[in-house]
Amino acid sequence: PFCVPLIQQDIRWCDAPANRAHLEELLRPLPPTDLVVLPEMFTSGFCMQPAQAAERADGDTLAWMRRISREHDCALTGSVAVREGEDYYNRCFFVKPDGSFATYDKRHLFTYGGEDRSYRAGRERTVVEWRGVRLLLSVCYDLRFPVFARNRGDYDVLVCVANWPEARIRVWDALLTARALENQCYVLAANRTGSDPLLHYPGHSRIVDAYGRILAQADDGAEALLSVTLDMDALRAFRRKFPVLGDADAFELL
Repeated sequence: PFCVPLIQQDIRWCDAPANRAHLEELLRPLPPTDLVVLPEMFTSGFCMQPAQAAERADGDTLAWMRRISREHDCALTGSVAVREGEDYYNRCFFVKPDGSFATYDKRHLFTYGGEDRSYRAGRERTVVEWRGVRLLLSVCYDLRFPVFARNRGDYDVLVCVANWPEARIRVWDALLTARALENQCYVLAANRTGSDPLLHYPGHSRIVDAYGRILAQADDGAEALLSVTLDMDALRAFRRKFPVLGDADAFELL
């Protein structure tokens, strides 16, 4: 068993201390768990003025994530706008209770929203192993690109953290199911709710299994903590019985 809560959060615009404090309240009643998934840019919202939104990569939010991970004895993941030298990144952190962490810089920047003019794209694909489970990290717009998410037999769970707006939420719903089916994996998808200066976000955070079934889904427009225990033995049995991944086309991948 692998217990995973997702947080569907209303993000205060470019107010990192307030967002961290609010999340800490949401996490206070958290039962014993393995991994907590937070949304994209959970300290700022999807802000395209990185000088306003970003903090040092080794700044207060990473320190906060390490403390929360240690206190709850679980891993913690979500993305943050960070500054490194002269560059800005939409960086997903995966923090473990011992203080170690992995990072993934969002590869597919959202050109339509100007993200490519504000942030630098990542180049490395990141798979993290935690308590016997392999997790591929992805951020929002990455979800539209199936070659990037292609399961090479190297992960069990696709994690997608997002600020996906109401205008395109049907696309979000469809792609989450498609990624779960084609990669024979669980999908953990944490989207924000509430509004920023430009858009409204309905949430639709959900956990999907390898059959495309929705195991849990947050209510529209409300903050929520979703929690599901993933059955990894059942996933492995399904892959042995129906070996789709072995029949996949070869690509020149990252």
